[in-house]
Amino acid sequence: MSTYALRDSGTMLRRNLKHSLRYPSLVISNVAVPVVMLLLFVGVFGGALSPGLGGLDYINYVAPGITLMSVTTATIGTAVSVSIDKGEGIMNRFRTMAISRAAVMTGHVLGGVIQTLISVALVIGVAVLMGFRPSATAVDWLAITGFLALTAFALTWMAAAIGLVAKGPESASNMPLPMTFLPMLGSGFVPTDSMPDTLGWFAANQPFTPINETLRGLLMGTPVGTNAWLAVAWCTGITIVGYLWARRAFHRMSTR
Repeated sequence: MSTYALRDSGTMLRRNLKHSLRYPSLVISNVAVPVVMLLLFVGVFGGALSPGLGGLDYINYVAPGITLMSVTTATIGTAVSVSIDKGEGIMNRFRTMAISRAAVMTGHVLGGVIQTLISVALVIGVAVLMGFRPSATAVDWLAITGFLALTAFALTWMAAAIGLVAKGPESASNMPLPMTFLPMLGSGFVPTDSMPDTLGWFAANQPFTPINETLRGLLMGTPVGTNAWLAVAWCTGITIVGYLWARRAFHRMSTR
């Protein structure tokens, strides 16, 4: 990326961060859904589910899954933001200016990643107040931050592409929902081997299970094994698909 593209990307990033400050409801909604899920599963189902985990406190099992869910939930804000810019003609206006075209989407994605990490920090803070006790060291926390940033980067590119192809903000807020709740069909809330055969196979082999197991291992000190490599591979693949999809959609929009 050229110096001009980097400068323009920084400008677009500042624009999107300032825009998010004017609409704090997006950040609040990104935090509210995971927190409600945390209250529901820990407060209502935790006592019944803990015995099936060998006596492990359920909040220590489910908190990594809820943390991952906060990442997927935050992607809705990016999809809506991109869709609004598209619908209001702001992207068309940017194309008439002497700025890098790549900077427009890069600013949205990087802004989305920063907002996601803020939401994740708030959700982890609520989980700690509810009794979550991670055993991560300082080095582990650095790895956790990098891993969450990688996951958010991948999913935010997908959300940006969705925002470009959506017919409007309402559609953009609904289209990412399968991605938002897919962690629930993985190992985030219960072990995959406790599920029926077909569902258990799907849960064990979908992308969010190795991502969740890697996050759980870093937070709680459990074995990660090959899950880390699988998680990185899934995140890399999702990033490539999301980026190429967003670039194609942005190009098609500019040629109409």
